[in-house]
Amino acid sequence: MAKTIAQQLAAIKRGCQELLIEEEFAHKLAQGIPLRIKAGFDPTAPDLHLGHTVLLNKLRLLQDMGHHVLFLIGDFTGMIGDPSGKNATRPPLTREQVASNAESYTTQVFKILRPDQTEVVFNSTWMDKLSAADLIRLAASHTVARMLERDDFSKRYRNNQPIAIHEFLYPLIQGYDSVALKADLELGGTDQKFNLLMGRELQKHFGQAQQCILTMPLLEGLDGVQKMSKSLNNYIGITEPPGEIFGKLMSISDTLMWRYIELLSFESLDTVHQWQQEVEAGRNPREIKVQFAQEIVARFHSQADANQALADFEARFSRGALPDDIPEKTLYIQGNALPIAQLLKLASLTASTSEALRMIGQGGVKLDGNKIVDKSMTIPLNASIIVQIGKRKFAKVTLLPE
Repeated sequence: MAKTIAQQLAAIKRGCQELLIEEEFAHKLAQGIPLRIKAGFDPTAPDLHLGHTVLLNKLRLLQDMGHHVLFLIGDFTGMIGDPSGKNATRPPLTREQVASNAESYTTQVFKILRPDQTEVVFNSTWMDKLSAADLIRLAASHTVARMLERDDFSKRYRNNQPIAIHEFLYPLIQGYDSVALKADLELGGTDQKFNLLMGRELQKHFGQAQQCILTMPLLEGLDGVQKMSKSLNNYIGITEPPGEIFGKLMSISDTLMWRYIELLSFESLDTVHQWQQEVEAGRNPREIKVQFAQEIVARFHSQADANQALADFEARFSRGALPDDIPEKTLYIQGNALPIAQLLKLASLTASTSEALRMIGQGGVKLDGNKIVDKSMTIPLNASIIVQIGKRKFAKVTLLPE
């Protein structure tokens, strides 16, 4: 049974930050013609993580509705360096780096997208054909004042941090990509809104129908604070082994779990609401976290791998090792890390640091199921770990900045 326009909009808007302009997009949907859906990726890192899949999942949903995805590899813009959300100029990539990363992207992206409804395009295809005069005319379409409306540019300008002239070209070129592709809808993170709007403006400038915009939130990493990023080492890569993906998802807090489910799960909203009601009624959220972790592992590996990951996790942590009602403790600390002995004392797992050191020396302390032997070990800020003392004392300890 075909979905109504209202039902389609509800599904598309799930988890999104903003849809501009909703009335325009509803009109596009009502025409019943497959839309050209654009999403750009600058291949600055070769591996996709779950943060990337927030947007990719939405692209797949649009494909399931019959639309055509333009997966844009920004090989030209990747050599400029996108400053979005940055407080400094990003180093550009060489053509060799861009080509290598782009190959990895296109290999991984089809774990999610339908190959028969995906057109992989490179913006060097049209940008290499523009002359210097063409670029100057493109640059003449906007003023410096307009560019300084972008948050990261304005902050750097106020702080007397350098802004290279070529960085002003980035949003113009990203916008021109929409002109070249005749996009009907462009997706991007919330930090890309200025660039996405540039596409609308340039399409109007060149006499085209204007694209609509769908912004997706940036997924928090395992620390629950900063966005998921390889550079922050708080990410879950989609090519990681099944056990790694499962274990990392099981390590997130019960609160963060709902955020991940909202943005990453394919379960219906009705099912998610039912889960939330069950937790409020007393169901252990760990059961839902297990189900969610299996869903993600099965998506990027297989159901057999998901089942094995659960079995391995249970064998390592649960069978006679972890109780269902582990107390959670949050420690607010100064600095970037906390010595293990101090953590045990502050979490009330030992009476003193000397007792903590003695327990470590006797092999009676485990972190996430692993025996600790290094008394000088430190635990980094934003970590969330399960600590076991002896056979019966447990706690899930999270370190946050003071």
